[in-house]
Amino acid sequence: MPTSVKLLQNLLDYCAVKNNVIAKNISNIGTENYRREDVVFKDVLNENVNSILKTSNGKHLSIVAGNNSADSKFEHILDENTEMESGINNVNIDQEMTELAENTLRFKFASRKVGDYYRNIQNVIKGGGKF
Repeated sequence: MPTSVKLLQNLLDYCAVKNNVIAKNISNIGTENYRREDVVFKDVLNENVNSILKTSNGKHLSIVAGNNSADSKFEHILDENTEMESGINNVNIDQEMTELAENTLRFKFASRKVGDYYRNIQNVIKGGGKF
């Protein structure tokens, strides 16, 4: 599978996890002392870059394959901001809605590109297109 498709699939995984965290933050906007959560890439970019690298000499460092589950790629963090945005916790509804819109655009982009890739493969298999 081409590397770009794998990167897009990682982005789709990230967007799904990010969407769940945003939804959790929005649903807890009225919960007293709730701490806003966020999701960050751990080392997804490094893992993907390293998976491309080839060693041509026995003295080169080898690449250790990591766990590929979606949970291992992303780190859930608590927002340590002590400013109480909503009066009872640190969730800012405007910020959450902005992040939700941004995340939706990322997801639509990645899903469209992955879909295009697989449609092209399907056309090649059917003999109706060029890859």
